[in-house]
Parts: sequence; structure tokens; C-alpha cells
Amino acid sequence: MRLAADMDYRGVFATLERVCEDNISVLCGPSDLPYGSTANRLLTCIRQIQEHGRALEPVVGCFTAVYHHYDFDEQTPGNGYRTLVKVLLSCLFHIIQKARYVASNYNSAFFRAEHNAAEMEAYCSALCQLRALLHLAQRLINDNDFGQLYSLKDEDLSRRFVQEYSSMHKACFYGRCLGFQFSPTLRPFLQTVVISMVSYGETFGKQQSGFGTAALSLLTSGKYVMDPELRGAEFERITQNLDLQFWKSFWNLTESGLLTGFSRMASSPVQVNLTLTLPPVTLRLPLAADPNLTITISPPIAHWGPGPVHMRLISWELREGQDSEELQAFYRSDPPPISVSSLPWVQKQPLSRWLLIHFHGGGFVAQTSRSHENYLRSWSKELNVPILSVDYSLSPEAPFPRALEECFYAYCWALNHCHLLGSTAERVCLAGDSAGGNLCITVSMKAISAGIRVPDGIMAAYPATLLTTDASPSRLLTSIDPLLPLGVLAKCLNAYAGAESGSVQPAVGGGGLSSLGRDTAMLLSDLTQGASSWIQSFLDPTRTSDQPQRRIGAGRTSAVASATNSECHVDFPEGFEPLRSECLAFVRPTSCPIIRNPFVSPLLAPNNMLRGLPPVHIVASALDALLDDSVMFAKKLRDMNQPVSLTVMEDLPHGFLSLSQLAKETEVATEICVARIRAIFQQENPPCALQKPPKLDQSASPSG
Repeated sequence: MRLAADMDYRGVFATLERVCEDNISVLCGPSDLPYGSTANRLLTCIRQIQEHGRALEPVVGCFTAVYHHYDFDEQTPGNGYRTLVKVLLSCLFHIIQKARYVASNYNSAFFRAEHNAAEMEAYCSALCQLRALLHLAQRLINDNDFGQLYSLKDEDLSRRFVQEYSSMHKACFYGRCLGFQFSPTLRPFLQTVVISMVSYGETFGKQQSGFGTAALSLLTSGKYVMDPELRGAEFERITQNLDLQFWKSFWNLTESGLLTGFSRMASSPVQVNLTLTLPPVTLRLPLAADPNLTITISPPIAHWGPGPVHMRLISWELREGQDSEELQAFYRSDPPPISVSSLPWVQKQPLSRWLLIHFHGGGFVAQTSRSHENYLRSWSKELNVPILSVDYSLSPEAPFPRALEECFYAYCWALNHCHLLGSTAERVCLAGDSAGGNLCITVSMKAISAGIRVPDGIMAAYPATLLTTDASPSRLLTSIDPLLPLGVLAKCLNAYAGAESGSVQPAVGGGGLSSLGRDTAMLLSDLTQGASSWIQSFLDPTRTSDQPQRRIGAGRTSAVASATNSECHVDFPEGFEPLRSECLAFVRPTSCPIIRNPFVSPLLAPNNMLRGLPPVHIVASALDALLDDSVMFAKKLRDMNQPVSLTVMEDLPHGFLSLSQLAKETEVATEICVARIRAIFQQENPPCALQKPPKLDQSASPSG
């Protein structure tokens, strides 16, 4: 639900109080319908909501009085404190709507008492947990320096945040309340992701086909579709103690031929889509200060020595050089693909002045350019520019600095061989999302340190600039985010740092892709059947109302809660205790020294390493756990007088670029990213542009 940024929170709490009183009056009044214990559940729930509301109103008032001090600027309202208040108000709006329905329809013969009691209990649990998160945010705002969103020096506060996450009940956010904070058009997608993941996790590792067990029997029966409480509990169990191999395997389903085939049919067709492999040979590039002098760039060597770098070239139009024999020698596929130049109606275009180099997201552990083709094809058409997307090696098999080395090498190779890519590289832009945004920044930092040409600009979507589990208000969202829980985030960050390198073994054996395609087809079939069962549940209310419902959060404030609270030393207000999970999570804090390396966490880089960066355009999401990364990094660059812009999108989750075709909001956000890239290409005097360097003896040929 989209909320007005300047909405009077007092009006929301006044409405909540009034609606609660109306419900109490109705529920305590006479009724001819035999609701029995269900009526008592509703009454108890409404009174708990009322108590939470009364306690939260002054807390929200404190945040609204100061959270503007943490924005990037007056024109860009956005930080984790604002987001937490927004999420809370969104939850209250849902509660108000449901409570009004209960008060108006309680005495109706068609009132589904059991269903509505379960709905109210779920949102009551969510409100309780949000109250706990706001209390933690209060600790942050009191303990941190004024205007600072991260407690970079308070390790104890960050440790308490991790411990609190480990024991806090989170299943309520993945069941009936799933995605309440996001745009309504995205909630069906989020439900599909969660149902697919818990179903996939049910049989993961029990069959020989690594990708082939996804959700077959469970979705057919509608098990997790029909039972939101079970779905939430199972998702919490999976993410509490995450198997990184499972996470990689699940998200790599997007690499399957069937899904990418659907994506290609829905996206813009392109005339060039080639996979390339660069051999590990030395490059020579001109120095930025004096193009007559050169520097040697070594191939990637970290962890296992020199190795190839894989890339994908996408171009809306066939351009000079893209069908050359010289480029064909770099083709990855064997035999090489049929050249589009053989088609008589394809007219070859001259070299473009622009070149876009892309680094994909995926937490440094999953996905390739293939799963990002959808929006890259559209970008190539809208910008009429060739795009080179780098398939860097993934963690934990290839931790830092392997991915950075490969991306930097690919960037250098592209500068030397731009004529093969259909470009003169007069303007070069780096673009990436999440982990890819981090690599855009760190590749530019390496270019500065090497003394070579830096790109003319960076477009980073929701980048990770601080690869730690340090507490910040937006990081508190990892307790409720279905796409980026803290357990997942910590696993990815530790994998990139090398702390998880021994936990995952590289996949062995062939035939995986074909079995993946078959199993993905079965998964989609079962998703369809599961969705059909879900729709049928609305047509036939008795299918859910006759089933016994588990009460969210019941009995979870017992000995587990008190033991955990004493261990964490988190002092909640007297008489309040958040709900606790039945199974504790083990989250390894990011304590590895590599995490503090400026090329891992550019937010921690000294100013001299960032000075000279090209214009950086950051497009973030208000509901993203990495929002504060973007705000703090943009502030740091601004304070250094570095060119930077920050745009904060509302109501969207982390990873919205991959969801560009699902909703109008994601489409608009993608268009903003394209506009930032276009601005980089069209700037009149890019600070990093160089005169055309003298032609060098290129040694990076396949035969070299």
C-alpha cells in the first residue's frame, strides 16, 4: 500500500484507537451466532493491537521529529528510520481495514469468523514484532553519531542486533502478512517465490538431480498455498539456518532454458546475443595522465591462478566488428552461433559512440548475465547501445578478490577491443545492481589506482557498499524481508569474504541444464495447479474455515524468550516482549578482516581512494535492507565534492530490476535507471573522457 510521505501519523493512530473501540463494543455485545472461542480470540487480538498502538504513537512521534536529518538532502527523503515508520503505518492501515470489516460484518450470517480471527492474529503478531524493531531503531538513533545510519564503531550494538534476529519470530511476515509493505501488484510474485522456495526446500538434497526436486508433490496438493501459517513457519525454518547451496540452487532456476526462453519472448528481440570467453593473457593499456605511456594489466589470478573470463555481448542492432572473425575467435559456445550477418535483411550499423559494461547482481553467489537478459535487451534497444555483461566467478567457490579481478580485466579488455563490440568507447558507462553495483564502484576504484581511464559514469541500482552485518535502521528490515533475510545476507557476505569457502563444493557432472529445464517445467506446472487451488479457496470459503488454524505466535514468549533476552541484554519496555521463534538461528557476524577492505566495502574506503570516481548515479529502494548503504555512500561522495545523485523509489523490494515487467512501479524504476545511463552518455564534458589513445600492440588474442 502506497502511503503519503507527509501523512499525519496522529490521524492513523486516532483511527486505530477508534476502530479498536468499535470492535470491542461489537465483540462484547450480544450475538445470535455461535462463534464461541473464536470471538474471544478476536477480542484478545483487538485489545493487544490497541495496547501496541498506544505504546507506538509516541515512538513514531520521536522518529518523525528527527528522521529528516538522516536524508541525503531535502529533495531526496529516504533512510531506514523513515522506512520503518512507513512499514509500521502500512501494517496499521491493513489492520484498520480488516478491523472495520470485522465490526461491520460480525453479525452477518456470511461472516467467516475463523478466517478473520486468523487474519487479525497474524497482523497483531506482525505489529508486535515491528514494535520490537522500532525499539531497536531507538537504540540505534540514541547510540550512533548524529546523522549516521550505521554503528560502525559499536560492535556490541551490532552483535545484539544479530542475536535479536536469531531468536525473533519472523514467520508471521511470510504467511498471511507476506509483502504487505510492498506494492500490491508485487504481492502475488512474492507469494509465488515463497511458496516455490519452501516447496523446493522440502525435498532439496534428497534426490540425485540437484535442481530436479522443486515443489512437485507439495504444490500439486496446495499444501503451502492453502496454509499460510505452515508456509510462514517453513520459510522461517529455511532462512533461519540457511544452506547456501540450497539458496544458490533455487535462484539458479532462473538460468534454466525454459524460464529464459519465456523471458526472451517477453523482452525485446536483439540481433546480437553472444557468449564470449577471454583467455588469461596480459593486456597493455595507456595511462590516463599520459596516453603515450602504458601499463601492464595481468589476468585474474586469485585462488587458482590465471583463468578465462566469461562475458555476454548484447546489441539491439548488428554493428561493425560484432560479426568479425576476430570476435568469433572469442565465442564461448562450440560450435559458434550462426552469425546474424548471414540474414540478408539485417543491415550492419556503424560503431556506436557508447558502450555499456554491466555487472549482474545475485549476492556474489548466484545468477549470471542470462538471468538479467530481460532488462538488458530492453536497455540495448532503448539506448541503442551495445552491452557487455560480465559472468564473473561466484562465491563461495571463488571468493574475493576473484570476481573483482575478472570484472576489472573485462573492463580493460573492452577498452582495448571496443571496436569488436560495436563501439568506439567515446563514452563508457558501468551499470550493475546489488553486488553488481558494488563491482561497478570497486572496478572504478581499481582503474583509479592503476592510473588508467576510468569510466564516464556509474549507474548503481541498490548497491551493497558495506558488506557487514553492522546494524542500521534499514538492516532491521532483514527481519521481515522475504527476498533478503539477514541469514541470507550474512551467508552471501561471508561467502564473498571467504568465510564460507569450505561449506560448498562446486557442482560436478553433466546434464544438469537439461534436467533443470525439465524440472522447471514441472515446477511451473505445479505452480499453476497450486495457484488454481489458491483461487478455489476464495470461491469455496468452507475449504479454509473448516480447517483448524494455528495461532500465530502463541506460546512463543516462554523460556526461550527469557533466556534469549538475558543473553542479548536487549532491554525492551516494561511489560513488552517480542514473540520468539521456536528454532533459533545461527547467523555468523561478518567479522572477517577482508570485509573491511575498501575494495569489498567501498563505504569504508578512505577519501583518497574515492577521489576521482566518475559521476555516480544511485537508484535505491525505500523498502530495501541496503537502503542505508546507498544513502551513506552518496553522502560520503557529496561531502568530498564528488559528482553523485541518489534516487529513492517507493514500495519496491531489493532486486526490482529483475521485476521490471511485473508492475508499473518496477517499470518506472527501470526507466529511471535507463535515464541515468543516458545522462552519462549524453553529458557534454565527461570528467573522465580521454583523447583516443594510440593504437597498441594487442596481445589479448585467443591464439596469444
